[in-house]
Amino acid sequence: MLTSTDFSGLLNKRFFHNFLPIPATNQLELGVKTPDFQLPDITHSKLVKLSDYQGKQPVILAFTRIFTEKQYCPFCYPHIIALNKNYEQFQNSSIEVLMITSTDKHQSQIVVQDLGLKMPLLSDPSCQIFGAYHTGQALGAPLPAQFLLDKEGKLRYRHLFSFLDHNASVETLLKQWDSAQMSI
Repeated sequence: MLTSTDFSGLLNKRFFHNFLPIPATNQLELGVKTPDFQLPDITHSKLVKLSDYQGKQPVILAFTRIFTEKQYCPFCYPHIIALNKNYEQFQNSSIEVLMITSTDKHQSQIVVQDLGLKMPLLSDPSCQIFGAYHTGQALGAPLPAQFLLDKEGKLRYRHLFSFLDHNASVETLLKQWDSAQMSI
């Protein structure tokens, strides 16, 4: 695990594009399919298309805030660690966790190695998917958010960043999935 502070690489095109604050919005409706996308999975060196999971298994989209391969958001870092530590628990519940970051391929490869990620880490350096999901942005990076999709790709739960409640915990995500199954 990296412990040194290195701000090199922080001031890049992505940083300036995401500098101004844009709040997260609740534009995606519960019970409706979310936007499809295809992104590279840096952990497993393959392309992942969200619609490939439809009809097969539920998915948690965990949008996370990583500034560079050496600079993690202080709210997101413990969340990333918790999701990775409990990845098998999600797998045992037949849920796939797709973590999405705005770091580029090279930075993301370092993150995967540094944190020993088991779950897929999808790279979205253009921030197009962050935008499609209306996660918001501030101070150089898109804001974190979590979306729980059922087997059909319909949104069952969403958690958008706020300073009072940064990220949905592992327990909350699993509880929301249990609740969503009861209502389906």
